[in-house]
Amino acid sequence: MRSQLTPSLKVAPIAERPGLRTLAAERTRAWFNVRAAAPRVGAVVLYAVAMAYVESAAVLYLRTIYGGVDPVGPRHSLFDPLPNFFWIEMGREAATMLMLASVGYLAATTLVGRIGAFAVAMGVWDIFYYVFLWLFAGWPESPLAADILFLIPLPWWGPVAAPILLAAVIVGAGAAAMARELGDGLPRPRRQDVLAVLVGGGLCLVAFMTNAFVALPDGLLAAFSVRGGPFPWPIYVLGAAVGCAGLIRALIHVPP
Repeated sequence: MRSQLTPSLKVAPIAERPGLRTLAAERTRAWFNVRAAAPRVGAVVLYAVAMAYVESAAVLYLRTIYGGVDPVGPRHSLFDPLPNFFWIEMGREAATMLMLASVGYLAATTLVGRIGAFAVAMGVWDIFYYVFLWLFAGWPESPLAADILFLIPLPWWGPVAAPILLAAVIVGAGAAAMARELGDGLPRPRRQDVLAVLVGGGLCLVAFMTNAFVALPDGLLAAFSVRGGPFPWPIYVLGAAVGCAGLIRALIHVPP
């Protein structure tokens, strides 16, 4: 009697259920939750732009004291002898990194999200630093103008286009990492992807510090006294390509 009253249920195979087919297909693709990440990315960008304004103003004052905004151009300083701000400058750069890392930490709740936010902050800061210098002083006059980029551990030299291009890459990668972490979660990166990013980043650093490395046999003072020089574009391009490949593979990877 019970068997007659109980309706028979026919369960369709998964292949015949389009909803589950779609869900299974979605699991094979990375999900970037852009809507959830947008407010956080926007807040980090605003902070980095404001910080770039302060940074470019400080550098403008400092280079004016030294006699010119262009680090490889002629200098006409009103100070003789010139004040030595070397250790203050190194401390300022270290403090800048700590400030960017702090806002990255506050902008997310996971390690991946925090690294992504730090990358966004650093990249936007670097790009707008040159935007504001150009607005304030008309420099750089060209994307290929040489600049001293960083002092730790040795001076980084290169055309302004080189750090700007890398900054754009890390902004995109950082924002993508934040969106992926808020989507389906960024999986643990594979060793080959981490190696590609490290090798690519290392090659770019070698390109930026090549002139300092060349002068280093004459002493640390000689390395820090270098004012520009030929930029090794092949090393830089190779490093950027290898690093970008590793970043893209890591960001879109979906574990089996």
